[in-house]
Amino acid sequence: MNSPTLPEALAALHAELVEALPEQAAEWLAATLRWAADADWESSFAVATRRVGRAALPRAGMPATDAARVLLLHAVDADLATVTRLYQQGDAAERRAVLQALPWLRLGPEAIGLVEDALRTNDTRLIVAAVGDYAAAHLDQHQWRHAVLKCVFTGVPLSAVSGLAPRTDAELLRMLADYAAEREAAGRPVPDDVRDVLAQTPHPQES
Repeated sequence: MNSPTLPEALAALHAELVEALPEQAAEWLAATLRWAADADWESSFAVATRRVGRAALPRAGMPATDAARVLLLHAVDADLATVTRLYQQGDAAERRAVLQALPWLRLGPEAIGLVEDALRTNDTRLIVAAVGDYAAAHLDQHQWRHAVLKCVFTGVPLSAVSGLAPRTDAELLRMLADYAAEREAAGRPVPDDVRDVLAQTPHPQES
């Protein structure tokens, strides 16, 4: 599996990952992706941390093990049953990788339940992964507003929220203004990213 066969963003992820890996790990990755559909790829998914490590990939904004798992799920074109099982049975790191892979899988909105589950947790690693491009594409406006508020309440930077500016509407601004007023009344600071959103002009959205 060579990076030119991938969508542009995944090709960039693949290239950054390969650059960060020692030779033996890069060879494992290449073989795993090349033969993924014909092998016990779920074992590779499980051992990805041991094989490629957790080195940070600054451009991708994720660790190497997440990138390897995202690429592997794309390589096998994982279906809804598979990603649901991996998410439900996985540890936090595996769940995070499943969430990050969702935009690259041909699932449509059917996997939105995984995003909803992640947003019910207080695990900020999962919340960050849950508010990416898949959520921006498939969460309805009511759910999306509450996803933004979940980020605010758990300290997740709003820069993590994909599609924040175009989906910010008058109702979200009202909710954030109420939050800011409560903080100020209690003598507590209002996060800068909340103030930045409050300075936006709302976009009309369907509820």
